[in-house]
Amino acid sequence: MAGRIEDYALIGDMQTAALIGRDGSADWLCLPRFDSHAVFASLLGTEEHGFWRLGPAHAAGGEPPPADRRRYRGDSLILESEWDTPRGSVRVIDFMPPRGTHAPQLVRIVEGVSGRVPMRSALRMRFSYGWVVPWVHRVDHRTAAVAGPDSVWLDSDVETYGQDLTTYSDFTVKAGDRIALAISWQASHREPPEPPEAESALEVTEEFWREWVEQCTYQGPYREAVVRSLITLKALTYAPTGGIVAAPTTSLPEDIGGSRNWDYRFTWLRDAAITLSSLLRTGYREEARAWREWLLRAVAGDPENLQIMYGIAGERELGEMELSWLPGYENSAPVRVGNGAAGQLQLDVYGEVTEALHLAHMTGLGRNDYAQLLQLNLIRYLEKHWTEPDEGIWEVRGPRRHFVHSKVMAWVAVDRTVKLIESGEVDGPLDRWRALRDDIHREVCEKGYDKERNTFTQSYGSQELDASLLLIPQMGFLPPDDKRVIGTIEAIQRELSTEDGFVMRYPTSSGPDNVDGLEGDEGAFLACSFWLADDLAMIGRVEEARQLFERLLALRNDLGLLAEEWDPRLQRQVGNFPQAFSHVPLIDTALRLTASGAYGA
Repeated sequence: MAGRIEDYALIGDMQTAALIGRDGSADWLCLPRFDSHAVFASLLGTEEHGFWRLGPAHAAGGEPPPADRRRYRGDSLILESEWDTPRGSVRVIDFMPPRGTHAPQLVRIVEGVSGRVPMRSALRMRFSYGWVVPWVHRVDHRTAAVAGPDSVWLDSDVETYGQDLTTYSDFTVKAGDRIALAISWQASHREPPEPPEAESALEVTEEFWREWVEQCTYQGPYREAVVRSLITLKALTYAPTGGIVAAPTTSLPEDIGGSRNWDYRFTWLRDAAITLSSLLRTGYREEARAWREWLLRAVAGDPENLQIMYGIAGERELGEMELSWLPGYENSAPVRVGNGAAGQLQLDVYGEVTEALHLAHMTGLGRNDYAQLLQLNLIRYLEKHWTEPDEGIWEVRGPRRHFVHSKVMAWVAVDRTVKLIESGEVDGPLDRWRALRDDIHREVCEKGYDKERNTFTQSYGSQELDASLLLIPQMGFLPPDDKRVIGTIEAIQRELSTEDGFVMRYPTSSGPDNVDGLEGDEGAFLACSFWLADDLAMIGRVEEARQLFERLLALRNDLGLLAEEWDPRLQRQVGNFPQAFSHVPLIDTALRLTASGAYGA
């Protein structure tokens, strides 16, 4: 049975990632890329769907013991889990070496700490998300699992044997022993991958993370949380292209037992601006440059066919399907792969892309003539289409509406382009686009604002609120001290906050007012909760902002990781994990509070 979402640790090699539970079980791993089919999929099903557990031996039929302690080794993505048993203590070191030119590898080193501890490795490989049982056989002291285009090779310092379609190793580790086991993926038609050299791979991995973290320029009071979030973002980056996946998982539910289960192993354009901002402000210019280059390649100068998301290499075809053989995490079905929202119209994306390009230009990331040409083309398209209804930032699957946030971001797109023309960098219809900017601003203030309640609303003519309205002052649409901004912040606090002060995206309900077209509820959205902390600081309520931020930090698991949402009823993390769209605003809020001096002793 899979553990709680927050019970998992992340390891990765900047091309894919694994989730490892407290019991030492790798329950999720896609090879060779984030968006490839899973080799271990028990996270979304049962052990029949693939796993690799390594830990102290336990009685047959009994639950494997959870680690007594675990941590990342310093500022790295090297996981250390420790068990204390009646016979002694043992440590398991899990990591994925930065890939370079070698095959993707998951390396596990068992280290004896004290006494003599009986250990067991149980490896059940299942390809195609647990659907395909591979042919497992021995090749020159190695174990190979082959099915279709995939092969996975197990190298072990101890003997292995097969039983019940599972590969086992039973061994005893004493103080000072170091025993390595590793799996490597290779396309099945190619020569076997080279066996990993575990100890040297560990040294390389540790050095990589040490050098990378040294580039961080943030030295404030929240450094531990900021650095862990930056490491997580780096782990979610597909190194060959610079694209960043929203999360390494699919179908971890927003509502336990419900159907709000989506595939997040893709790259969303709306993440561009906030991710660029976070990377640039913490010293990671190369990552920011790679992210911008990915963005330009993906959009490819075709604003009429702009998608809200792409594959990690810029792929456009992300067709959605359901995997009927997987029961889902805690029976949260269906399990989906692909994402049908890729074909939606979301006008806010034009604003987010333009804001990303604007930030890159303003921070001296380097002139890019194609980026400026693309920006002009985006506005020419938006000029003709900004008045249309769309599916909005939350990718609703109900009817299109005139979402206020979408219109605000359309204004952002035009505003940033007007500023680019005013700088003399490019030529464009300045007067016409100034007038367009004014028209959008006027319409939002007239049709998207409820005078009686003194708040902006989710969409034109709606009475509902939406947490995306918190971005109005952050995007510069109105100043923070505008009474309409303050009224909106206070209304969201009243109507969309949980008892703990965390923020829901919007009301979820059935019937004619159901905006997203889905059944069930969802948890508090962590990104929106960080946005509220930002807004509170912007309007001068900095102590309240600090307290909210530190309550949000307390939701992280013991390794500093956050999912997409927090379920206030179950007091659990929910949604895909770990979630870039939670860790990026964490960094931004930490930077804002540090700049304001709003932090505790």
